[in-house]
Amino acid sequence: MKKFVIASLASASLLAMSLAAQKPQTFNGEIMDQQCALLGGHSLMQQKGESPKDCTNRCVMIGGKYVLFDAGTKTVYMLDDQTKPKAFAGAKVEVTGTFDAATKTIHVASIKAAS
Repeated sequence: MKKFVIASLASASLLAMSLAAQKPQTFNGEIMDQQCALLGGHSLMQQKGESPKDCTNRCVMIGGKYVLFDAGTKTVYMLDDQTKPKAFAGAKVEVTGTFDAATKTIHVASIKAAS
């Protein structure tokens, strides 16, 4: 039992160190709702006269989540913070944070408009 506890503590320490050692990265793309991101963008709703911002906010309001969509690579990144992206709905941005490859989630440190 003692060996199990020591092994568990050692594993937990290594995991904590590897997470702490992650360096923030910057990701570029558009803040979008996950439904439109899976469709590759807002083109369908834009044809109906809805702006990307309005489309994103409407879809999030009915249960969707804000994501970062990289149109160049067709990659959808989940965002752990669902408050910061609201101000950038439908806009091209730079998101800085650490990336969890297992869940494809960015742990958001900051978001700013793309230059």
